[in-house]
Amino acid sequence: MSIRSVSKDAIQINDQTWSATIALTPEEVISDWNAKPIAELREEDFAGLLESSPENPLELVILGTGTKSRFPSRELMFAFARRGIGLEYMNTPAAARTFNVLVGEGRRVAAVLYLD
Repeated sequence: MSIRSVSKDAIQINDQTWSATIALTPEEVISDWNAKPIAELREEDFAGLLESSPENPLELVILGTGTKSRFPSRELMFAFARRGIGLEYMNTPAAARTFNVLVGEGRRVAAVLYLD
């Protein structure tokens, strides 16, 4: 799985283009992500992503917040810390680059990528 390009309107993964917020792991794209405002995201919004591979749990979730960095709630950051999973947030182009590098290193990572 490789993110080939990101613009404010679309994300190209391999040879497919997505024009809405998506979540992805190295194995799959989850296209039905509920794109609520970043500040309103809660741990339960990530349940399907976090439980997608219990035998090989995630190390890190990267939250791409659009063209600007937006802050998730402190409660969400604490919820991830309690699970022992990192949560990093950054603009979506940086999140895409980071996802590609970490997947290339064989890391267990997921991303949620917002468009503006």
